[in-house]
Amino acid sequence: MGVMSEIVTIVDRQNRVVDALPRAEMRARRLPHRASFVFVFRADGRLIVQRRTLTKDVWPGYYDLAAGGVVLAGEGYHKSALREANEELGVSGVELRGGIEFWFEDPSVQVWGMAYLCHFTGPLILQPEEVAAVEEWDRHQLERARASGVRITPDSCAAWDHLCSAGLIESLI
Repeated sequence: MGVMSEIVTIVDRQNRVVDALPRAEMRARRLPHRASFVFVFRADGRLIVQRRTLTKDVWPGYYDLAAGGVVLAGEGYHKSALREANEELGVSGVELRGGIEFWFEDPSVQVWGMAYLCHFTGPLILQPEEVAAVEEWDRHQLERARASGVRITPDSCAAWDHLCSAGLIESLI
């Protein structure tokens, strides 16, 4: 099954499930949906940051602070987060922390997100269809990139901000 034909969970503004539709239809109609976000840290506190491929359906070529993606029909946030981290980066066998839910909306998307964090010390295995490259940023590099206008996916920035507000970033790094 191609990515755009995946069946995804459609929700309302109160995050109640209302439908399950192909991803392509969700994107075309800009329907509210769910997504998982996994911030993957190295033992020294550096964050694994992805460079998205130019073929991504939203924000192609942007940096992404988190592994993750849309929650499939019948799938919960936690399962989605583990699946996406493994598919995109080869991250497995990790304990997810956090679980901060938030609403994000911009001209491209309407999404209920769930943000998690984890440590991963193993080798990365990149999904070539979605991840062009990875970099490891410390907190200062991330803040400089955001301040200087580096193109970073706005939903991952929102997820990061929610984790920071909850004090979870400081507790991990």
